[in-house]
Amino acid sequence: MALTANYSGPIEDRLAIRELLETYADAVNRNDKELWASLWVEDSHWDLSHYPELGVVSGKQAVVDLWASAMPHYPKLSFIVSPGLIRVDGDTAEARAYFSEVYEEPGTGKDKRARACYNDRLVKRDGKWFFQTRVFQIIHQT
Repeated sequence: MALTANYSGPIEDRLAIRELLETYADAVNRNDKELWASLWVEDSHWDLSHYPELGVVSGKQAVVDLWASAMPHYPKLSFIVSPGLIRVDGDTAEARAYFSEVYEEPGTGKDKRARACYNDRLVKRDGKWFFQTRVFQIIHQT
């Protein structure tokens, strides 16, 4: 069986994508809607079908609106990201990012923890990388 490299493509693009992933985490940690929104293209999709009530949201405004409405439910959130795969092919790329989050459960004051993964499709427009599709999957939650 042939192994496929988890990291491929120009190092400059891979670094820029890693910075995109880390900026996403920073925006989440600081609840910075403007910064978070700036990371998505207009024709974006956020797949949260792991939560059937949320499903897949399409279009940047709908993606941002959903995120903004969800954030009040995650007070004192800590969101840490670690890339596991970045493959660049011209002006498109795929990435996989694992993350761990801890937040205070509203009304209880107890910590909730989640480990999850995003599988991403990214696009480069005007020299800058953006999320086009993010597919969310829980690995473990307490």
